Amino acid sequence: MKRNIALAFVVAVALFAAPRAKGDAVFEATLLGSNEVLPTGSTASGIVTVTLIGDGLTVHESFTGLTGGSAAAAHIHCCSGPGINAEVAVPFTGFPAATSGTYNQTFDLTLAGTYNATFITDNGGTAASAESALIAALFAGDAYANIHDAVFPSGEIRGQLALVTPEPGSLLLLASGLLGLVGAARRK
Repeated sequence: MKRNIALAFVVAVALFAAPRAKGDAVFEATLLGSNEVLPTGSTASGIVTVTLIGDGLTVHESFTGLTGGSAAAAHIHCCSGPGINAEVAVPFTGFPAATSGTYNQTFDLTLAGTYNATFITDNGGTAASAESALIAALFAGDAYANIHDAVFPSGEIRGQLALVTPEPGSLLLLASGLLGLVGAARRK
């Protein structure tokens, strides 16, 4: 029985540690005009989900109601906390020139072309050092995404990227499975 409980504990630790060991993670932000520095008063909104898997960074962003016209640019800025402006780290190439829409793109963080050239220079001069700086900033909560347009060239809506923790339902499911393993071990 002790062996089965120990095995269940090892499995639980592995489930939680495995994604973190590779650096895999999900970050989200709600984009609002009130998050810009200075706040824009825009009624537009959006949501961005950034998924880090190995050296790949997948961005899924949806936005609606830009009041300053069609989007002119969008990107991840790094490396500053909420309320502080920072330089562009990853420009969103091919972002739709629209007032509402969606964007899906996966970036290879090992390629210099993924980054703004100034970001590379300011963070060690290589794609590898830029990748390290960006990943460290994402986990520290020091990166944000925003969308720019003609009326708001500094950004109409913005959101600070935050690490998404496992939802309570997932934790409950894991705990139920572990209790089932312990119960099965006791019956033997």
